[in-house]
Amino acid sequence: MSFVPKQISSLSFPGTMDSAWANVSDSNGSSCEVHSNQRAAQTIFTVYYFIVFIIGSCGNILALHLTFKRGKKVNSTDIYLINLAVSDALFTLALPGRITYYILNFHWPFGDSLCRITAFIFYTNTYVGIYFMTCVSVDRYIAVVHALRFSKLRKTCCVKYICLLGWCIVVLQTMPLLFRPMTKENKNTVTCMEYFNFEDVNHLPVLLLLACIFGYGTPFGIILFCYMCISMRLCKAAKNNPIADKNGQYNRAFNVIMIVLIAIVLCFTPYHINIIQFMVRSLIRQQTCLDNKAFKMSLQITVAFMNMNCCVDPIIYFFAFKGYKRRILGLFKMYVSGPSVTYSENQSTSQNQGGTVLVEL
Repeated sequence: MSFVPKQISSLSFPGTMDSAWANVSDSNGSSCEVHSNQRAAQTIFTVYYFIVFIIGSCGNILALHLTFKRGKKVNSTDIYLINLAVSDALFTLALPGRITYYILNFHWPFGDSLCRITAFIFYTNTYVGIYFMTCVSVDRYIAVVHALRFSKLRKTCCVKYICLLGWCIVVLQTMPLLFRPMTKENKNTVTCMEYFNFEDVNHLPVLLLLACIFGYGTPFGIILFCYMCISMRLCKAAKNNPIADKNGQYNRAFNVIMIVLIAIVLCFTPYHINIIQFMVRSLIRQQTCLDNKAFKMSLQITVAFMNMNCCVDPIIYFFAFKGYKRRILGLFKMYVSGPSVTYSENQSTSQNQGGTVLVEL
């Protein structure tokens, strides 16, 4: 799903920020210093990825805990979201190393092997996330628009094979990251996941454009198509029979796919548009030093947005998992109400001899 050519497999990582971009060639062949604002980037990204680590790890681990705790038979959407949560949880395991990298002023102290593993996890999470978001959208589309015609595709046995296929495709595409050096000594520091020298790669802009089309453009088109079809179906159903969706199934499907679409637009679109516009311009003319500086800055920002997907995915769980929604709302009510909730619960229990608890967890 990722369609990452081996020669360009390190382009999207936040490690490609400063030292790796220190010297490139401008249009007249002279050296171009694109390194700037390293101290500001160090502070901003340290804080940013620490917040991403806290929210992402708590949200996804809670989703997995509630899913396995309830012990009920899972449906097709549950399976896709479980795989999405597993991917995000694994991604958060790599964040402490990245946070340390920024704290040490872009110095990687853990060796080349761990840097390769970190790069592999980063890229795998990115495109596994896009893959399973697409699967969730298609699953909701089938449930609403073609509930009978393609019902076999929503059976758990079929869904498990689809998930396995997705993991295999993405892992095979990102596996080259494990077999090439990912660190480089630069004076007194060791950088991790640098921006490699792509000038020796033949047809690099074309390769990157194809990667964006198949790894992002095609899934986004599928998700947008599913969103539009579900919207039209819901409008038609509401017009013909206002009470047709008594249990709210159609509305839940619409909410889930709407959040998926927002997540794709917010997290993945800026990065891929950034890559596309720069590669198209590179095909037209050689980029100047100012162009390289602007691209370097925009790249590190859009990569940060892309890695935020592990924090956005729990919002999808909120609308898709009933137990997840109840637990989050229950914790929020307990936090807001404080001791008054506990007092009210005890008072209600004593008066009604074991009556209903006010806050359901």
